[in-house]
Amino acid sequence: MRSLFQFFLWLGWVLMALAAVGQAADITEADRVAIRTIIERQLDAFRQDNAAAAFSFASPSIQAKFGTPEQFLQMVKTAYQPVYRPRRVVFQELRFMHGMPMQPVLIIDPEGIPVMAFYPMEKQPDGAWRIDGCYLRPFQRQQL
Repeated sequence: MRSLFQFFLWLGWVLMALAAVGQAADITEADRVAIRTIIERQLDAFRQDNAAAAFSFASPSIQAKFGTPEQFLQMVKTAYQPVYRPRRVVFQELRFMHGMPMQPVLIIDPEGIPVMAFYPMEKQPDGAWRIDGCYLRPFQRQQL
């Protein structure tokens, strides 16, 4: 059951990536730091069950999809346990998928199982970065 769920998450990521258009934006070192910081802050908010803070780091489209911070946090608790309660987090090199910055993060889940989390990032008109989803995939050593 878990494998089927992860397959559909992966399929969603691939379809979204294929739909993305444009070229890789000029990403500065400051952008890379900001992207990592936003993800770290959201993970910290999940650890504290701070729904409002976690929700604030999501893109406008993710916020619209879930409506309230409480609904967003409930979805994460239910479908994204590795992200909700990671044992360990290791950031990988930022990548681009069809022009979209994608931050891979190796996460050790609550049971000690490694998974890769892929975070598509969206730059807002004010220059701030927001998380535009999270796609989990079973860890494979060649991903590093």
